[in-house]
Amino acid sequence: MTPSTTPPAGTTTADSATPPAGPADPATPAGTATPAGTATPAGPAAADTGARTDAAVGAVSADRSVIDDLDRRIIALVRERMAVSAGIQRARIASGGRRISLARETEVIGTYSGRLGRPGTALAMALLELGRGRV
Repeated sequence: MTPSTTPPAGTTTADSATPPAGPADPATPAGTATPAGTATPAGPAAADTGARTDAAVGAVSADRSVIDDLDRRIIALVRERMAVSAGIQRARIASGGRRISLARETEVIGTYSGRLGRPGTALAMALLELGRGRV
């Protein structure tokens, strides 16, 4: 009787029920057979992530959890920014000034576009719109 050994990665044995994991081929169209050596996980997790291997499903799911946490924090900061902006607008109006300062808005847009490029401009515009609110 020979001692039990684990086959090298990427090989299968007659006793093995699962195929070895391997690189996914993104060029394989849906509904066609996957190349030998790849694993296509079944179930909702695979469909939700778009990943084609169990390892990728796990990585995508973990990173999505981090993004979800970041999104919660960003939304909280945006709400805080909106509240501060409303206070500034009330103070301006109470002193006889205008609710909005176009010079300040231009400065904010410049900061965001300078640090994030063209998408930063759109982000700044969205933040400014949210901050204008109704006082």
